[in-house]
Amino acid sequence: MKAAVVTQAGRMPVYAGFDAPVATAGYALIDVEASALSHVTRARASGSHYSSSGRFPFVAGVDGVGRREDGTRVYFFGPREPSGALAQRTLVAEGQCFAIPDTLDSVTAAAIAIPGMSSWAALTERAKFVAGETVLVNGATGASGRVAVQIAKHLGAGKVIATGRHPQTLAGLKSVGADCVIRLDQDEPSLHRALEPHFREGVDVVLDYLWGPSAQTLLTGAARLLPDGYPMRFVQIGSIGGETLALLGAVLRASAITLLGSGIGSIPFERLLHAASEVLRAAVPARFEIATRAVPLSELAVHWENDGNRSRTVFTMHP
Repeated sequence: MKAAVVTQAGRMPVYAGFDAPVATAGYALIDVEASALSHVTRARASGSHYSSSGRFPFVAGVDGVGRREDGTRVYFFGPREPSGALAQRTLVAEGQCFAIPDTLDSVTAAAIAIPGMSSWAALTERAKFVAGETVLVNGATGASGRVAVQIAKHLGAGKVIATGRHPQTLAGLKSVGADCVIRLDQDEPSLHRALEPHFREGVDVVLDYLWGPSAQTLLTGAARLLPDGYPMRFVQIGSIGGETLALLGAVLRASAITLLGSGIGSIPFERLLHAASEVLRAAVPARFEIATRAVPLSELAVHWENDGNRSRTVFTMHP
C-alpha cells in the first residue's frame, strides 16, 4: 500500500510503499479516506512531540476518517504503530474509533476533529465551562481558534471575545459567533485599553492558542483589572506565539486566575475521544465551518510544509 513513511527523526515523510497492516484481535482494519495534516502529526513525524515513540520506520498521521471492513464509516485516533493515518489502510484499537454521521463528509470530519476536540475538551473537561459565561479565544484567526469561537458559542457562551493578528480574518469571526474582536498587532498600551472593559466586566475562560507575549499581556491585564476574587480559568492549548513567557508570581498571588493546560496527557484519552465525538455529531446541525484544502496523498511532498494556520490540509487516500 502507499503511505507517508517516516524513516528517521527530522526528515520529512516520503510517499512510498509500506506493508499493509493485518487483522489483529481487538483492532479494526480501516480503509482510510481522509486524514488532516495537524500540528501533532508533523511534530510526531519530526520526533519533537512529547508523545513520539522514537521507533522507525513508521507511517505518519494520528487520526482520520475511513471505513471498517463492514463498510461502517468511522473517525479514528491513534493507530497502532507502525501504522498511521496517512496510508491507504491502518490498524486502530476497537475503542479508538467510532461511527460518524452520514451527513458529515469525510474531508470536513477529518479537518475539524482535532481542532474541535481541542476546544470542546478545553471548555468542558478542563475549564468546566458553564453556559452563559464569557470566553476569550486568544489566537482566533487560526483554523483552530476559529473553530473554538464557534464551539464556545454553540455550548452557550454569553459573550465570545476573539483576538488575532490578521485584520480581515479577525473581522470575519463575527459571522461565526464572536461578539467582539481585538487586534493583537497594536502597541501594548492600546491593547491593554482594548481589553480593559472586558476584564472589568469579568472574563470566565481564556482559550489560549498562542502563549508567548500575548498570553503574558492577557494574564497581567486580567490580574490587574478583574474584580477581586474573580475566578478566571486560563486554558493553554497551543504555543505558536512562543514556547515560554516570563510571568511575575504576583500575577497569580494578586488574582484568582487558574492556569490549566489542555491536550494529550492532561485529559483521559477516552474523554478526548468523547469530545471528538460530540464535535462531529454537532458539526452539521451547528453549521461549524473550517477552511479546508483537500489534496491527494501522492502530493505529500508539496503540501507537508503547509503550516495549517488558517486552513487545514486534508490528504485523501484515493483519487
